[in-house]
Amino acid sequence: MLDNKRMTPIIALFGAMALMASTPAFAQTADQPAAAAAEAAPAAATEAAPAASAGSPAPVTIDSHGGKLTPITMFLDAEPVVKVVMIGLALASVFSWTLLITKLLEFGALVKASDNFVEAFRSAKSIDEMGKIAGSDDFVGNPLADMASAACMEIVLSRQAGLKVGGEHRESTVLRASSAVSAVQGSLAKRLSNGMQFLASVASSGPFIGLFGTVYGIMNSFIGIANTNTTNLAVVAPGIAEALLATGIGLFAAIPSMIFYNYFQTRISAYGTRSEGFVVELLNAMSRQLDKGA
Repeated sequence: MLDNKRMTPIIALFGAMALMASTPAFAQTADQPAAAAAEAAPAAATEAAPAASAGSPAPVTIDSHGGKLTPITMFLDAEPVVKVVMIGLALASVFSWTLLITKLLEFGALVKASDNFVEAFRSAKSIDEMGKIAGSDDFVGNPLADMASAACMEIVLSRQAGLKVGGEHRESTVLRASSAVSAVQGSLAKRLSNGMQFLASVASSGPFIGLFGTVYGIMNSFIGIANTNTTNLAVVAPGIAEALLATGIGLFAAIPSMIFYNYFQTRISAYGTRSEGFVVELLNAMSRQLDKGA
């Protein structure tokens, strides 16, 4: 019993020494998987980075014109349909301005020639003299001169037919002369209204044609957004700007056309009123000469 008590501390001492000797080995074995995991983590991150960069969409940049947008570059980069709309509206605008210049020159020459004719007409002393003045080369193509010439020609034809234009056939002669003048007035309205229909069409349809180009361009912009999977302003802005340019050109063509149309309608109405006043003066002068027997 005593020997057993003496041996117990010795056995415990040897057991503690064996445990201390085995602990570093266990620690080294446990540290090796941790170190291997730590080394594998950077490698996995390095391999995942290219995969992530390959999966993400590349940034879209505007490099065709250095990132600058001008009306010319927007036109060149626009869709074919939008280009056709822009070209059509630009041509309509050019024709409108050309028509403006032409009508201004026409009305200027018309008013000046009419003033000169009325002054010469009022100096006539007989119906024959009225006809000579109206048929002179100085007033060829003038509406007022054509009216006076038509009325004088009707009286000449009535005389050649043996009618008593200053007597019993006076009223019928004046009536036929008035009908001849009315026929000339009808052609005058058509002549002065030449080109007005074009201005009215451009003024009314120009904004809607430009709007069609805008809608088409914006639709393509949204299609581009869907295809690139990005809402970057550099992708969206050029297409929308091109689309809005079509509307701008449409308004540029329509607004002057509307102004020109209203302006020339006023000029046509004013000249029509003047021609009606001249018709009254012409018939009164002819009636007066018929009463005098001239």
